[in-house]
Amino acid sequence: MTRPHTRAWFGLLVILCPVFLVSMDGSILFLAMPRISQALAPTADQALWILDVYGFAVGSLLIAFGNLGDRYGRLKLLMIGSAVFGAASTAAAFAPGPELLIAFRALMGLAGATLLPSALAVLSELFPDPRRRAQAIGVFAAAFAAGFAIGPVVGGVLLERFWWGSVFLVNLPVIAVFLLFAPVLLREVRATGKGRVDTLSVVLSAAGLLLAIYGIKHVAADGLSAVAVSAGIAGALLLVWFARRQRGLDHPLIDFSLFRDRVFTIAIVTGFLPLAAWSAAAYLSGIHLQSVLGLPVLHAALLALPGAAVLTIMCVVTPALVERIGKRAALVGCHFSIAAGLALLLMTGVTGGVGWYVASTVVAGVGYGISFSVVADTAVAAVPAERAGAAGAIAETGNEIGNALGIALMGSLAALVFRLAGPDLAPTLDGTLQLPGIAPAAATDAKEAFVSGLHTAVAVLSLLHVALGGLALRWLPHSEKALAPQVSV
Repeated sequence: MTRPHTRAWFGLLVILCPVFLVSMDGSILFLAMPRISQALAPTADQALWILDVYGFAVGSLLIAFGNLGDRYGRLKLLMIGSAVFGAASTAAAFAPGPELLIAFRALMGLAGATLLPSALAVLSELFPDPRRRAQAIGVFAAAFAAGFAIGPVVGGVLLERFWWGSVFLVNLPVIAVFLLFAPVLLREVRATGKGRVDTLSVVLSAAGLLLAIYGIKHVAADGLSAVAVSAGIAGALLLVWFARRQRGLDHPLIDFSLFRDRVFTIAIVTGFLPLAAWSAAAYLSGIHLQSVLGLPVLHAALLALPGAAVLTIMCVVTPALVERIGKRAALVGCHFSIAAGLALLLMTGVTGGVGWYVASTVVAGVGYGISFSVVADTAVAAVPAERAGAAGAIAETGNEIGNALGIALMGSLAALVFRLAGPDLAPTLDGTLQLPGIAPAAATDAKEAFVSGLHTAVAVLSLLHVALGGLALRWLPHSEKALAPQVSV
């Protein structure tokens, strides 16, 4: 291997540092939440914000920071974003209350949004040869998926020995390695002629999402109130304004006209819904294993390993699988696999269900791995070559928003069921179980209410995947040429 090629592959390893962190931090708190709840006593909606404000910040700012990197330098943005990510991680580890933890998680998300698009652009500069670039992007995608998959495992291992803040401090050595070697192995990348970033669109999308989800969470946790309803309506109106504004911009943050293509729409929803299902199921199952069944955090982390392994392996083997069965069959199969895996969680209960949980992660992991691997290619292939960049940006954004919305919406649905069916002693299961002198019957009622919320959420997600699998079966073309990536020369 020549020296330039050696530099390129070492550069790829360096780029994977922040990429891995951004994806891992989207899931590392799933098993940590019971410990955080014990230490900081967040309300039901604060607990959900701790989990998903990170994903909302990443998803709503990805495209904006991608454009900023084109104008001012990708490597510069990577360095600044990594430093801010490390500082915010340190602050989050020592947050004295839920409000500050939410704020620092949001800052981590803002920094994370600078990393993903810039890392991909710098990677493309390292590998000018299309074949090597494709290999490198495959490694990039596998690392991103692996970060999501093993985040809960890493969190569980750390919590077995250290306090809850350790799940944030683990980021610091990786950030240090990146900041040390990035200036040596990576070159600056800029692009011209991309147009300016529309600041109002950034504000509308971020504020609209946050206000809408704020309203949903408060209604689920506390019932209808003027504040919650007003926030939800305001958020919806801002999102409508955002969508209408994009139509009149020369350089929109999201080109909604791309969704006129059914194949593109299926691809984007395939990026969104599986991550929503995976994040919601992982979060709720983590609470079930620890707070309902009483398993130690390390035991719960080890139970997640088979599913994480299947997911990661599928990311690697999916290209070969697609060559044999075709992209259409792979996409359809991924949704039915996820639906079946989620349905297995309906067999869990207050006194058992560990085996069903492991089986669920393995079966659904097949579908998750396929979806992570083929979404971007399918989205890009569905549009003209000159719009490939916009399609890829929407695919990345859909992934991140899916991760956040899965926790926000399904977590809120589970919280609503818990509030309606539970003993009404505290807003969360952990809060109820920590009440001094709680009667065994009340504790059992609280656990049964949580399991009912878990079952409701996974049933909804399973049905959504069945419906999407049916749409994919109907809408995706039988011809593989129609799904083949388009290459511009």
